[in-house]
Amino acid sequence: MRVKTGVTTHRRKKKYFKLAKGYYSDKSRKWRQVKQQVERSLRFAYRDRKNRKRVFKSLWIIRLNAAARQHGINYSQLIHGLKLSDIVINRKQLAELAANNMTLFSQIASVAKDALQSPSVEKINVAKA
Repeated sequence: MRVKTGVTTHRRKKKYFKLAKGYYSDKSRKWRQVKQQVERSLRFAYRDRKNRKRVFKSLWIIRLNAAARQHGINYSQLIHGLKLSDIVINRKQLAELAANNMTLFSQIASVAKDALQSPSVEKINVAKA
């Protein structure tokens, strides 16, 4: 007796058609186009989940640079000053502060500025190590 695979094939295809719902024209109706388009879409989705992280980090850096320049330093000096003064805060949170809590950000920027202007010998050695 032979094994009939109709049920299995139907289930497998149903998953693809469900993912292709809303695609234009035959890309949502014909099996070959559905399969090709869904696989292509999934590749783009995988790639762009990685790219989204890059885009947001870039956005945070742009916002930080703009906010830091209002306080007389640029982004790289701000980050270097924070490292010298042992303030550990990530760029996302720092950009959030720059956008929503300007008083706290100005205090952080002034601390970074002070660390840049009067670095002690001990801090310079720590920064180089």
